[in-house]
Amino acid sequence: MPHNASQRCLCPVDPHNETRTIEFLLLGLSDDPQVQPLLFCLFLFMYLVSITGNLLIILTVTSDPHLHTPMYFFLSILSTTDIGFISTTVPKVIWNIQTQTKSISHVGCLVQLSFFYVFGCLDNVLLAIMAYDRFVAICHPLHYTVIMNPQLCSLLLLLSVCVSLMESQLHFLMISLLTFCTHVEISHFFCDIPQLLRLACEDTSTDNLLLYLIAVVFGAVPISGILYSYSRIVSSVLKISNTGGRYKAFSTCGSHLSVVCLFYGTGLGVYLSSAVSYSPKKGALISVLYTMVVPMLNPFIYSLRNKDIKMAFQKLLNRRL
Repeated sequence: MPHNASQRCLCPVDPHNETRTIEFLLLGLSDDPQVQPLLFCLFLFMYLVSITGNLLIILTVTSDPHLHTPMYFFLSILSTTDIGFISTTVPKVIWNIQTQTKSISHVGCLVQLSFFYVFGCLDNVLLAIMAYDRFVAICHPLHYTVIMNPQLCSLLLLLSVCVSLMESQLHFLMISLLTFCTHVEISHFFCDIPQLLRLACEDTSTDNLLLYLIAVVFGAVPISGILYSYSRIVSSVLKISNTGGRYKAFSTCGSHLSVVCLFYGTGLGVYLSSAVSYSPKKGALISVLYTMVVPMLNPFIYSLRNKDIKMAFQKLLNRRL
């Protein structure tokens, strides 16, 4: 029996007589009725904390003129992206648990995966841009305001949005051209492309190759930019003879570096674990880390390690009170 035969439905022999699926069934993390209330509370808690934290970051940055710099401009965009990223999956999970339903329409699945990859890729590119911003600030401090001017920041943001839309549309087209049977069960809490490829009623070897190619192109380039930026940063900081100066330089990168490690560490963990030993339930459980935990922790990482954010937030609270 093929590796994924148990996950496929029986497809018609004649591909022209195949019926394009009208809905998928998202099996979620567990079928145990006693676990459902716990999952509902957990997902709702993480979603509310993530939305609240990221909204506070956006409000704090926009309300304080001292934070109207490229570094905090991209931080506010990252928070906006995190809100969109977590909102593509978690509300549907919460709704399915509350209503005891598991279905998502074919169109709804395509829309979900489109927005998922838009915000996921945007997160990826923004982290690379923020690494470049730190590189310019530390390695070329005298020219920082000239290099990171408003026009360049706007151009970088526009470029990142265009790249994200391009990657998202490639994934959308890949899945929309596939044919499925009338009842498809996805062992996940959202429309995960690797599982959709396994469940399609046709040969998807070319699609799998294209999926890895897209991941390499749209993933390796930002990662290479981050690695290059931090290699130059470390090289420049090590040349500073003053220990206090070194600490100050590294501290400006600490929050961003923590977010980078968290984002790529959890994301790579999911794909490496699926490549070594494929387990739908295990993959879905690990996916909680980068789809929910990372957007929830980002505001805390930036606020707790950043004096400017904490001071601006305190001023915002004092004005409101």
